[in-house]
Amino acid sequence: MMPGLQVADGLLAHATHSARRAVDALLRMRGPEGYWWADLTADTTLESDFILLQLWMYPPKGTHWNPPTRHLVDRAVASILARQLPDGGFNIYQKGPSEISASVKAYFALKVSGLSPDDPRMTKLRDRILALGGLQRANSYVKINLSLFGLYPREFVPSVPPELMLMGNVIYEMSSWTRAIVIPLSIVHASNPMRPVPEGFHIDEIHAPGVSFAFPGGGNLISWKTLFHTVDKFLKHWERFAPRSIRRKAMEKALAWSLERTRNTHGLAAIYPPMQYLIMALDCMGVPRDNPDHIEAQKQFENLMVNDERGFFFQPCFSPVWDTAIAAFAVGETGLAPKDAMRNTADWLLTKEVRRPGDWCYKRPGVEPSGWYFEFANEFYPDIDDTAMVLMGLKHARASNAAHHQTVIDRAVKWLLAMQSSDGGWAAFDADNNWQFLADVPFADHNAMLDPTCPDITGRVMEALAMHGVPADHPTMQRGAAFLRATQEADGSWYGRWGVDYIYGTFLALRGLRAAGESDREAHILRAGEWLRAIQNADGGWGESCESYDRKTFVAAPSTPSQTAWAVLGLLASGDDISESVRKGIEFLIDTQKPDGTWDEELATGTGFPRVFYLTYHLYRKSFPTLALAAFLKRKNAEFSRA
Repeated sequence: MMPGLQVADGLLAHATHSARRAVDALLRMRGPEGYWWADLTADTTLESDFILLQLWMYPPKGTHWNPPTRHLVDRAVASILARQLPDGGFNIYQKGPSEISASVKAYFALKVSGLSPDDPRMTKLRDRILALGGLQRANSYVKINLSLFGLYPREFVPSVPPELMLMGNVIYEMSSWTRAIVIPLSIVHASNPMRPVPEGFHIDEIHAPGVSFAFPGGGNLISWKTLFHTVDKFLKHWERFAPRSIRRKAMEKALAWSLERTRNTHGLAAIYPPMQYLIMALDCMGVPRDNPDHIEAQKQFENLMVNDERGFFFQPCFSPVWDTAIAAFAVGETGLAPKDAMRNTADWLLTKEVRRPGDWCYKRPGVEPSGWYFEFANEFYPDIDDTAMVLMGLKHARASNAAHHQTVIDRAVKWLLAMQSSDGGWAAFDADNNWQFLADVPFADHNAMLDPTCPDITGRVMEALAMHGVPADHPTMQRGAAFLRATQEADGSWYGRWGVDYIYGTFLALRGLRAAGESDREAHILRAGEWLRAIQNADGGWGESCESYDRKTFVAAPSTPSQTAWAVLGLLASGDDISESVRKGIEFLIDTQKPDGTWDEELATGTGFPRVFYLTYHLYRKSFPTLALAAFLKRKNAEFSRA
């Protein structure tokens, strides 16, 4: 039992019991090295792209394609088909509607793998694609990928010029994940490889009749979009007539940049798309398959594959640092773990601190390297959000070497302070990554060209800084609070960039404002609390659909443990621990907890690229309810202590 907690109230007794079971479950899940690591899953596009990569690596002969990885291709086909919707299409989040790009990718992958276009599953898929506007409505990356095999006219896909590498530091104005994708892709695109497909293979049947293949233009108005489309036309002429020496120099620089970022890292940027494109780029540059760089690139990509009793799927990346930080903080906040139970967790986290310069240095030169990444190894890309969460976890998990523990924390706090953007907020990987006009570049329709400051990360960073001694009246904290006040939505909520969606942004913004000393009597705090109470589901929980990103407003969904936990945490941060909403939220978490101390959750609550790519963090449903129970009990414990 938590020290001083009175359990006369039945809810407190049940919440304490639930928290204890949750802590026991989390501690059982931790690996012997001290870290937590759960699956991170997404949609079928990863398996579809895997099949495309196999076609690239093992070209067909004649009408038949029988790669040496045929058994894996067959597993990928089964994995894709298992997620086909009743209307024939494929979605990008659970319970979501069919989405054109995911459906086109699946059609190509299934057909090239040998599924007959007359198969009923394929005819339903084809009809759904045509109803959604046909192949022509897919995003630029789908079209670029298909153009590499002659399946989409190259003249109608956006140019991805490697000459970007010759334009100074322009590449660092893109988000870190975009530059890691675009730079190796620019090598592939510039090579115009025209890889073979099985003889007679085509996907003409998913072309919408009468619809142009050209990507949408910028219209008649003078705008950045119009300008970039004009530039794209120039680039297509450049590709035909420019001196080969300039293009070759750019491609060599792009490859060198990409390979440098595989050092001390598990694959380029340690995420799926750059790792896939690097394999292709190495081929285009004539690097033999038995070259160590090629072998390493393939190895790291294949490590993302899951092929066991869980099924066959690809993870977009690994999440051990993130999982560990959240779980450690949740367990620590309960006060229910044995003393020193997380010592090896802290020791492991300290080994993951970044001590090398990375891409972030271009905006913050002279700052001592620190911070943490998301994965097992990704030295060029420490993540501001991960760093804040690790600092919160290290508040409770104490390392074997106390002096080293404090040195690392001090260094990471200084790094976070330095990474604040000029508007007062924090982004994910970079500071001041805000050239908004780049969002109109023709290949930017993945909706993630930039790494903007956002309320969710800002709130978490402020909480972490306060936890490690940065006072509420520090200028950094006050600038952060001003950013949060300025970004509050009219209805009282905050946008969540990295979690779905407004519930996530609101809970973290409220915790950040509390860390900055904001009174819970302020109008913006009261308005946020009222918004959270207003959107509660009848069962006492909270849920939000990924559709919120499409509509740019909250869209309700069935209650989930993680989103219920976020809402409860937000209400507690707003000063509300007595409302019926909080009580029902805690009861929902208690009632839906399984006998083993965990919770089930079907819907995606994590965000990769809004409106494009969503994530299911399989530890969220276990860690965040634990944290919500801990925060509720901590508040009640403090009240009883004062009584």
